[in-house]
Amino acid sequence: MEAALTILALLLVAFVALGVYATVKAVGAAKRGVDRTITQARRTVEDTTLRAKSFGQVGVAGELAQLRLSLRTSMRATQDALHAGVAEDASLAESVDLFRRLSAHGLELDDELKRLEREPDRATVAGLLPKLRERTQRITHSAESLRWAARDRARQFADDDLDALNAQIDIEAGALRHWAVDEPSSQTSGAGASATASGQGPGTDWPEPAASAEPSAGSSTADEAWSGPAREESPQAISAPDPRLRTTYPWQKSTRPETTN
Repeated sequence: MEAALTILALLLVAFVALGVYATVKAVGAAKRGVDRTITQARRTVEDTTLRAKSFGQVGVAGELAQLRLSLRTSMRATQDALHAGVAEDASLAESVDLFRRLSAHGLELDDELKRLEREPDRATVAGLLPKLRERTQRITHSAESLRWAARDRARQFADDDLDALNAQIDIEAGALRHWAVDEPSSQTSGAGASATASGQGPGTDWPEPAASAEPSAGSSTADEAWSGPAREESPQAISAPDPRLRTTYPWQKSTRPETTN
């Protein structure tokens, strides 16, 4: 009984701990989502304000607003391009690290420009504008170099993949049209076969063999080929010699003719 109560207590504690952990994670995710939304909203408001100042104000205030707007736009575009490319190409990780270091300089410059917007001494700010403009151009140029290099790299990979795909499609299309390749060879072989059947090979004119004078020679040869080895000549029949043609000797008596009574 005590063991069962202990197990139930442990399960209850585990469920409570799991619920607390899930609640903390959910609250953290919600807080991050709210912070992200607030950051994006603040960024949108600031960009809109900077655009309005750059077009609506002249002088030092308009110049500072234009510098901040160009800096923020370039840095944000580079950040989006690198974060989108590193998910597919791991070699961009070093570029992301370099951009993180560049972002530190960009944020420092943006804060300085933001402070100078509230500076009442416009003459001093006007004297600092050339250096601020040069610094902004250096940072934006570096950011644009990283951004366009990442885009060119992705485009090159896409072109290589497309070339390989086109080559495979050409091979497959040629394999599907195999009859177009076999048709000329079949016509050539058909022409050669007809020429061979007529007794005239390509580029050769051989005379036909003369007809045999004895037509039975071919048939006898064929008979010998099918019947096996040639048979030996059969022995001749022995005929009795004619008594009238015999040679007579002196010691032999002459034959008397038969008489009939």
